[in-house]
Amino acid sequence: MPMPPYQLYCTTKDCKHPATYKIAARWSDGVVSELKTYGLCCEECVATWFLRGRESFKKSRLIPGETLEQPGIYRLHRGERDQALQRLTDLEERLAAATNATL
Repeated sequence: MPMPPYQLYCTTKDCKHPATYKIAARWSDGVVSELKTYGLCCEECVATWFLRGRESFKKSRLIPGETLEQPGIYRLHRGERDQALQRLTDLEERLAAATNATL
């Protein structure tokens, strides 16, 4: 789905910053594939939403034939479809390492 023409904002309560990231996981039922969105967030909130996405993923239940990858961080670009969004694996690795260091 392409991004709407209006500005998307961070989904953190009381945050007024524009969303620059999408926390999402690739889901498929064997026929259709899409990104399952866990949150849209700004630079300041990305670590929180990435952790929330990972925690929500652990609670996911799938039916036979469904697949769900680990949530990742995608850079939002106005007008781009989900399939074209760039996954930011370097940022994911840094945040995962920082989270593990604080546990």
